[in-house]
Amino acid sequence: MISRWTVVADRDDLTKTEVLHDELPALADGEMLLRVSRVGLTANNVTYGVIGDMIGYWNFFPAGGPGQGVIPLWGLADVVESTVDALPAGTRVYGYLPMASHLVVRPRLTSAGFVDASDHRAELPAVYNSYLVTTQDPAYDERLEDLQVLYRPLFLTSFLLADRLVDNDFHGARTVVISSASSKTAFGTAQRLRGAGVRVVGLTSARNVEFTKGLGLYDTVLPYDASVDVEPSVYLDFSGSDEVRSALHDRLGSDLVKDISIGLTHQAASQDVRSEFFFAPDQLRKRTADWGSEGLAQRFGEAWRGFTAQAGEWVAVVQHSGPEELVGVWQAVLAGRAKPDSADVITF
Repeated sequence: MISRWTVVADRDDLTKTEVLHDELPALADGEMLLRVSRVGLTANNVTYGVIGDMIGYWNFFPAGGPGQGVIPLWGLADVVESTVDALPAGTRVYGYLPMASHLVVRPRLTSAGFVDASDHRAELPAVYNSYLVTTQDPAYDERLEDLQVLYRPLFLTSFLLADRLVDNDFHGARTVVISSASSKTAFGTAQRLRGAGVRVVGLTSARNVEFTKGLGLYDTVLPYDASVDVEPSVYLDFSGSDEVRSALHDRLGSDLVKDISIGLTHQAASQDVRSEFFFAPDQLRKRTADWGSEGLAQRFGEAWRGFTAQAGEWVAVVQHSGPEELVGVWQAVLAGRAKPDSADVITF
C-alpha cells in the first residue's frame, strides 16, 4: 500500500495544524490516484479556511477528526495510478488540490481534462472540480509552472472581477478603490483595469506603499489613513477590514455606489450588510453562457499571457519542500508575515 500525508487544520483556529499519515485505499474501477507535485500558498488560501463553512470549501477534501479540515490549494499533480485508459500514469494536471501528498479522484472526461465526479463533490461549484491536462491546456507553459500555481487561480478571480465591473459599466463610477492593494489578486485586478476608462486607487499599509507604487498598476497609491477623493466610486474590498470600510463609507457617502467584498486577509468571516460578496464562479458561469467555453478560454488565455509577461518582474518566488515547510509557510501567511514582493511555492 502507498502511504500518504495530509495537513489538517482546526476549523475554529487555523493556526492549529497536524500532519496525519495513513495508507491510501486501493483504487476502485473508474478512480485515479494523483501525486501532488507543486502548489502555491497565498492569503487566498486563508480565505478558503475563514469562509469554509459559508461556501463549502471544507467539503472538497474531507479528512481528519471532528472540527478538523483540509485547506485547498491550487497546483500541479501527476497521475501515478489509473483505472482510466484515457488518463494513464504520467499525465500531468492542474487544478484544486488538498494540503496532502495524494488525492484519489473519479474522473469524468472533458475536452480539456476531467471533472472529479466523486460523490462528495457532486453539489460543489464546478470550477473547483475541473482539472486541466497540461498537454491540452493552451495557457500552460512548463517554464512558468511557479507562476501558474501562484497566480493563475488568483488571476482568474481578477479577470472575472474586472470583467464584471466592465460588464456593468462600473455601476456609474469613475474611480475604483482597491484595498489590500499589494496583494496578488488585488494587483491582478488593477492590471486588468488599466486603460478601462476609470481611475484605479490602491489602498495599502504604510510599509507596502513603495512596493505597490513600484508595480505601476495603480493611478494612485495611498496608505490606509489617507483620504480618497470624493467622486462616484466602487470599492473592492480585499482586506475584510471593518475600519477601512467604515472610513470609506463615511468619506464618500452616496458617492460610494458599490461595495464588493472579495478577500478576507483580516481573517473574519462576518459579512457587512453594506457590501456584497463576489463569488467568481457566478461570473464564470455567466461568461461561459455568453462566450462559450472556448471563447472564455481564449479570452482568459490572452489575458493570462499578458499578465505573466510582467508578473515575474514584480515578485520573487521562494521555494519550499515537504509538509513541514508547507506548514511553516501556512503559519507565516496566517500571521501576516508574508511579504508582498515574494511568493511561496512548495514542492513535494
